[in-house]
Amino acid sequence: MAASNFIKPFSTEETQMILSHLQQPAVFMNMTCGWPVLHWTAENLSGCLGDKLIQFRLGRKEKMLTPLFETQCSFVEAKLAHFLSWTRGQSRPDVGPFSEFPYAEYWAYADYKYIANLFQDQPSMFEDVKWSDFGFEGRSGRESTLWIGTEGANTPCHLDSYGYNLVLQVQGRKRWHLFPPEDTSKLYPTRIPYEESSVFSRVDVLHPDLRRFPDFQRARAHIVTVQPGQVLYVPRHWWHYVESVDPITVSVNSWIELAVDDVARVSEAVTKAVVCAIKSAPSDDNTDDWLNPTEEGVASHNENMQYVNLAIRAYTERQKDLCYSKLTQDPKDTCPAKQDSSRQIRKNSDLIRDSAPFSIPFGPHLISVHCQQEDSPEMREMTPKDLEVKSSRYCAGKSQEDCSVSSNAVQRTEPASAVRLCQGKHECSPGLTLCRARDSADETSENNSEDYEESRHAIITTNDLLDCLVHPDIIIRVTELLLERHTGSHRTTAPSYP
Repeated sequence: MAASNFIKPFSTEETQMILSHLQQPAVFMNMTCGWPVLHWTAENLSGCLGDKLIQFRLGRKEKMLTPLFETQCSFVEAKLAHFLSWTRGQSRPDVGPFSEFPYAEYWAYADYKYIANLFQDQPSMFEDVKWSDFGFEGRSGRESTLWIGTEGANTPCHLDSYGYNLVLQVQGRKRWHLFPPEDTSKLYPTRIPYEESSVFSRVDVLHPDLRRFPDFQRARAHIVTVQPGQVLYVPRHWWHYVESVDPITVSVNSWIELAVDDVARVSEAVTKAVVCAIKSAPSDDNTDDWLNPTEEGVASHNENMQYVNLAIRAYTERQKDLCYSKLTQDPKDTCPAKQDSSRQIRKNSDLIRDSAPFSIPFGPHLISVHCQQEDSPEMREMTPKDLEVKSSRYCAGKSQEDCSVSSNAVQRTEPASAVRLCQGKHECSPGLTLCRARDSADETSENNSEDYEESRHAIITTNDLLDCLVHPDIIIRVTELLLERHTGSHRTTAPSYP
């Protein structure tokens, strides 16, 4: 049945208004009823892709006190049919290259796969993804990525430098641990391993080493389990750790560009130039796998400086366009310029409604993912299942009545859709779902002298130096200085990581 036959809870205009005002993660319910992509189960995708080989990342199912970055994972190229046989416990030759990895010991993840590449010979598949229902006319699967994983498959905690994220869950459930940009210092940011547009955290979110990263216990976790048919909105620069919690999960996402990305691209170009210059230099401690497998090799310093200059020129040209737009706009149009999905500046007249007061319509169709006080009555009565934001039924192929949820159900669910990472005299359990008391002051005093002795004899490594040189706060200031030097302006606004 066509998606247009379903009545959506929000019109495209209302959805755009909601997205422009949301300041925290939220889950859209019942917006994808009738989307053909909801039939993209791993089984169905296997039939569509046939013998096409897909790269899977594999990691061990073991408790660690440090994140499992991609540089520490194994990789295989296999058919989806091999992957499915492996998850069913079958043996050679049905599982192909997965035969070297016991299913009981490993998880597998086909992550960040561009749908445009996967289905380049089946372009009609692009239209199965209907981001136009969210107000992004012309945006489909062509501008989206596909993620297929097993239980335990995860993405290390990181933030994305550009835009914001819309994530549709298709099969199985995924649990998201999100942290606001204001908590950046508590997440201990690093650019090693280096990946363009990704800032990683040095903290293992599920099993934090609080001796090495004590400030993490003050980070504010927003936790939500997203189910099929639901769309999670991840605001710009929100940190997130994502893990699959069902035997097989499939999701589709699209990053939505923002005007401020022009400045962020300058920051990323500066970061790349500094990281590559220092990590490419011969050094006794420069022997680690510092480049993420997603990167296409190490660019020369000359290439990186060209990238810096291109990013600055692009920013300058955009500023000229904005200035011209201000000179030619209707005086009544007072709203800031924004971009549509094709990265074109949207006319201010299209956004005049933004100047009017707007109340975000949280309720049965839009659920906020917020921090939950650990000592609230809801928290004390919470069970792990309460962490799931639930819709009453899976939308695909159902009637509009089947796609709705009652307001009472939402009222029960919303307070438990996230928990706060405990502060003060508390620490979190491995799943960050329950808190237990501890005397942090006593523990700190016991470890102070030992930690002091360790710090006295610590050797500063190249990566330690880089963590300071390309720390988000430093890169922001360098970006400001570069743009001031190039434009002669002293009012440049760089991307913020509070």
